[in-house]
Amino acid sequence: MEWFTGEMLSALLMIIVIDLVLAGDNAIVIGMAARNLPKEQQKKAVIWGTVGAVVIRAVATLAVVWLLEIPGLLLVGGLFLVWIALKLLTEEKSHDNVKAGSTLGAAIRTIVIADAVMGIDNILAVAGAAHGSFALVVVGLAISVPVMVWGSTLVLKLIEKFPVTMYIGAAVLALTAGKMIVDEKFVKAWVGEGVLKWTIVAVVVIAVLLVGLMIKKAKANKAETANEGEREPFKAS
Repeated sequence: MEWFTGEMLSALLMIIVIDLVLAGDNAIVIGMAARNLPKEQQKKAVIWGTVGAVVIRAVATLAVVWLLEIPGLLLVGGLFLVWIALKLLTEEKSHDNVKAGSTLGAAIRTIVIADAVMGIDNILAVAGAAHGSFALVVVGLAISVPVMVWGSTLVLKLIEKFPVTMYIGAAVLALTAGKMIVDEKFVKAWVGEGVLKWTIVAVVVIAVLLVGLMIKKAKANKAETANEGEREPFKAS
């Protein structure tokens, strides 16, 4: 396989961005699941929990790469990824329901289960960006491991300091989704490989970003109206 072609390098770059944006959230869960353990056991919980999570993620991602070859599933996966990109932009994340394990085994189990549930978006996005290449999936996983173990603080600080990072991540997800949609066999037969294909991909990316901005703005206005409503009785008195 040619590694230094433009297509391979761009796919690898997309996988790196996807991992940075999506895997950082899983790193927070890992930290929270191990927070009640004695300090000497916390590192073991993080390491073994991550190993278990990565094994499950590897099998799941390779399975998804294979499943995306089934007619129609590339289109469905692309549409699902559009929803994930919108969710990334508009959903307020909370990890309050993540229970900290009181024993090493319980913490490892929590990490593995939580990552399996939360890692669906990452699995689908990486599988889509890999374009059927199992080698790129392996490289993507190799990148996501250090991000999950050590990168949570870095990713959080990056997103807090530069909110545009979230929009870049959403744009990459939307780009991956758009390419999955137009690469579906019966769609590809209609749109071809020219201007129409890339116009559709561009429309998907722009639509995700615009709709995400509109939803965020609507939520902010609703919250502001609710706050004003709570303050109104105090003004009257």
